[in-house]
Amino acid sequence: MTSHNFTRRDFLKYSATATGLLLSSCAISANRAPQGLSKTAEAIEPVVKPESLEKPNLKVGYVPVNDCAPFAIAWEKGFFRKYGLNVTLSRESSWASSRDGVIFERLDASPVVSGAVTNARIGAEGARHAPLCAAMTIHRHGNAMTMNRAMWDSGLRPWHEYNGDLEAFGRDFRGYFDNIPSEKRVWAVVLSSAIYEYFVRYLSAAAGVDPIKEFRVIITPPPQMVTNMRIGAMQGYMVAEPWNTRAITGNADVGFTFAQGREIWAGHPDRLLGVMQSFIDNYPKTYRSLVKAMIEACQYCSKPENRAEVAEIISQRSFTGAKPKFTRPAIIGDYNYGGFDGKARIIKSNDTTLFFDIPGDIPEPPDSHSTFLWRSQSIWLMTQAARWGQIKEVPPNAEELSKKAWRTDLYREIAGEMGIKCPSDDFKAEPPSVFIDKKGFDPSDPVGYLKSFEIRADRPQLFYLS
Repeated sequence: MTSHNFTRRDFLKYSATATGLLLSSCAISANRAPQGLSKTAEAIEPVVKPESLEKPNLKVGYVPVNDCAPFAIAWEKGFFRKYGLNVTLSRESSWASSRDGVIFERLDASPVVSGAVTNARIGAEGARHAPLCAAMTIHRHGNAMTMNRAMWDSGLRPWHEYNGDLEAFGRDFRGYFDNIPSEKRVWAVVLSSAIYEYFVRYLSAAAGVDPIKEFRVIITPPPQMVTNMRIGAMQGYMVAEPWNTRAITGNADVGFTFAQGREIWAGHPDRLLGVMQSFIDNYPKTYRSLVKAMIEACQYCSKPENRAEVAEIISQRSFTGAKPKFTRPAIIGDYNYGGFDGKARIIKSNDTTLFFDIPGDIPEPPDSHSTFLWRSQSIWLMTQAARWGQIKEVPPNAEELSKKAWRTDLYREIAGEMGIKCPSDDFKAEPPSVFIDKKGFDPSDPVGYLKSFEIRADRPQLFYLS
């Protein structure tokens, strides 16, 4: 809003909105996490004695979005207790808080966005260098892009209605942005190291719209996305569910889902279980117990017969605080894209959110499951940090960094103790079929992959002399 038309009424309205958002944020960060043990957990007989662990009492974070499900289940069903752990859950207000809680050792462990671990290692986005580690993925998929009503009115539609035509989408996407002032060309994501930011930029660049020059990306905590879209603070956002379903017609009525993240990269990692390297070094038995508890929780969430119950549990005030009608679609797999023309756009899929089992239509090597970390995917994330100017180049020691940060070796050992088979390799090529632009990724040549994109932060600039 410009100064020449900023009236007293505007000021009061803006102040009231800002105050509401501040109070909302404070409420979210308050200690609303579940306390003590559930009745089910109390009945569990530990298979690991707490006194055998170096640090049985842990403080573990979570963020109030659908992917807190494994943490909720580990607490509710007693998987933490089974492995000798007394876990206090901490409800975090944002993904930055979740990450920083681990880095500054307020939390022993917490979910972090998939780019946060490597970005802390390489100092991307000006982040504090920190030896963050992860040995498992909490889930894959489970996120989506939401666009506002104005984007719908301009002609944009959910991606599946374009039938794979990036050029057609690009024309509609550019047409919308060309007809609004530059200060309104805003997209929101939860954190700049989140795969969501990379997806927003990746998609727009694939459609021929330069995300560096043609719109801004801002950071907004997940529970504030819908409100900020309603007041016009952004035109689109990407976030984990249930904050996409919350926006559609019949709910908040402020937007529609353009695409799920799985439509941009099928099989992509979303959240990792983050810890500091010192935690693994100082408490190796404790860490193994924590990973085992989380693997079992992910397996529970993955079973079709449990998903309705999982959606109910995470709707509790302690977790997302969202109604089951918001949490269910991405957990059950009956996903509604919304829209403003009265048409039903419900698509059933068993890969809307992947907690453990991977459907056969996603190309994966033998013995793959979603909690297994592919180190090659951490290198893809580094290429995106370089592509969008968060770092100057793909680190020459990218493979070494991936080995230190994404502890596939540890996961393989821990899962093996549970009788879970894992892929024998740490790296895999991503076939063209899994990406929205049909452009595959070979982790053996990350620099070549980066340079193959015309739109990137370091592309050569052309200068014309008159």
